[in-house]
Amino acid sequence: MPLTLYNTMAKAEQEFSPIREGEVRMYSCGPTVYGRPHIGNYSSFLLADLLRRWLEVGHDMNVTHVKNITDVGHLTGDDQADADGGDKIEGQAMKEGAKGTEGAKVTWDDVMAIVEKYSDQYLEDEKALNFREPEHRPRATETIPEMIAMTETLIKKGHAYETEDGVYFDVLSFSDYGKLSGNTLENLSAGARITVDEHKKHPADFALWKKCVGENANHILRWDSPWGEGFPGWHIECSCMSEKFLGSPFDIHTGGEDLIFPHHECEIAQSVCSGDGKSHVRYWLHKRFIDMGDTKMSKSLGNVLTLTDIEAMGFSPQDLRYYLLSVHYRTNLKFTQKGLEDAHKARRRISEWMREVEDAKGTEGAEGAEVWLQKFSAAMDSDLNTPQALAVVFDAMAWSRNEQTLGACKELVEMVRETFGCFEPEEISVPQEVLDLAAKREQARADKDFEASDRLRDEIVALGYEVKDTSEGQKVQKT
Repeated sequence: MPLTLYNTMAKAEQEFSPIREGEVRMYSCGPTVYGRPHIGNYSSFLLADLLRRWLEVGHDMNVTHVKNITDVGHLTGDDQADADGGDKIEGQAMKEGAKGTEGAKVTWDDVMAIVEKYSDQYLEDEKALNFREPEHRPRATETIPEMIAMTETLIKKGHAYETEDGVYFDVLSFSDYGKLSGNTLENLSAGARITVDEHKKHPADFALWKKCVGENANHILRWDSPWGEGFPGWHIECSCMSEKFLGSPFDIHTGGEDLIFPHHECEIAQSVCSGDGKSHVRYWLHKRFIDMGDTKMSKSLGNVLTLTDIEAMGFSPQDLRYYLLSVHYRTNLKFTQKGLEDAHKARRRISEWMREVEDAKGTEGAEGAEVWLQKFSAAMDSDLNTPQALAVVFDAMAWSRNEQTLGACKELVEMVRETFGCFEPEEISVPQEVLDLAAKREQARADKDFEASDRLRDEIVALGYEVKDTSEGQKVQKT
């Protein structure tokens, strides 16, 4: 079956067809490293990882994936049309202080220390969540020459102009501005999502390059440019990094729905106007927010959870991955601890079935197993419908056990494992207290003291573990 994906630009599901047969070039907006990413960020990144896996597993395509790290230029007004304000990373460096002393004067090295600290945490989290490694992880600070060159091109083509404090993109020069988000210039009003600036031609004009003058005179990260010392705007970074590693046009661009406007809208304007005037991306995919109660999860609202928080609650990164994938990417996941507990139990049920399949002998029922493979593929090909795909897995579990055809499901197990990435064998460290209780229970069973055996089982369960009696003896696992 063909793969269909919801293209934000088209506002509809479309059949996916790569520019080059058998090859997919994909760009994903990565983190701005001024703090540990929260699970809402990872939900967005996970969309790209799921899509990549399905392109490779379900369609045998070669994927070149680029995921950037923003280490300069992401300003605090990122929800405004002009995305102005202070640099988020420099702000964090000032907050944490030079060498940990609050209020001390910070230097380039201090800002880079913040970058390295949170980049390392991010990479550790992605590894724990079993993300596949992208082919390229460019950093914004490594792409400054390309940003300067693109800005020069936009000036020469009449799409940008210089002011006292920087170089700005002229939104009036691009008639398709607002096509992705619906925030056309007619729908934007001064004082609402944009700030009036007498130096700009239009309030929605956004910075390509900021000069180190005025309120930015003390900006720490700065580079020489044709317009004096300064630093890049946030939007131009992704335009340059995607073009550098993928060329233009490329196949897929992913991100969270909060990036549709203004970030991706501005990316389009820059890339199209600096290039040949044609679209630089074929398909735009966006992940919906995670909600905490009645509000979205965001750092600005102070209601975020990190992977460390999830582990402190007693759940594994694979439990979180399953939970995030159990809801369709275009549906808001309303995060609850109960939902995470249910995800843990469901993931464990599937993992146990997978072990049964791997241990099973024979291939009786191969024809029936092929039907479940087709149903699983059809669900994933329908805009990555993970809830439906998981429903197929549970139906296949019941069928294979009832019909005693476990051995025929090995190919299905492999496809599900590779697609979802959250059914990898885990080494669980069982506390000594639980192991001691299990040993006592085993002895009680040997002595046929079943009352004591049941009591010890209850004690084990109260500690968050369960014991199963198998032909190979009792096994202890986390509940």
